Amino acid sequence: MPHGTMGEDRFDEFLELHTEGLGRNAICRRMGLTASVVSRTADHLGVSFDRSRIQAATTARLADLAERRSILAEQLTSDAERLRAKLWEPTVVYAFGGAQNIYASEPVEEPPPADKRSLMGAAGMAIDKSLKLAPAEVSGGGADEAKSMLGKLVTGISAIVNEGTTQADGVDA
Repeated sequence: MPHGTMGEDRFDEFLELHTEGLGRNAICRRMGLTASVVSRTADHLGVSFDRSRIQAATTARLADLAERRSILAEQLTSDAERLRAKLWEPTVVYAFGGAQNIYASEPVEEPPPADKRSLMGAAGMAIDKSLKLAPAEVSGGGADEAKSMLGKLVTGISAIVNEGTTQADGVDA
């Protein structure tokens, strides 16, 4: 059962385990202490735990998850494209009805409006979810492009104004 404090008589054991390269959780298990006690003891003794392996593993895990989200987003986009294509493909409409619950079907050129609405809703959800998993990249610099466009407009207007002034000066002369 874990204890809440560590006596000074156990500091040597703690330092020996730390020197062996054991991490905080391994020391907790070996000594029967809570993580907070081991962390406080490490601070008190001026030692720290090497977290580089944990950081590397976390970075790798995050990269793996990002790749999986990207793949899923691609698949959802593909699903949306397939659903949208079904809007204009021939299909079969069917129904069960009557007192005998008889099945009836009919081939049609394209799905009826209610089915198209359902297909569009499903395609829209797939696109929304794909964009949440992998947001669309914004092209260009946004504000920089706007400044550039405004600069070109000012230059063009100035040229027109100067051209008009030159022509007017020529007419008056």
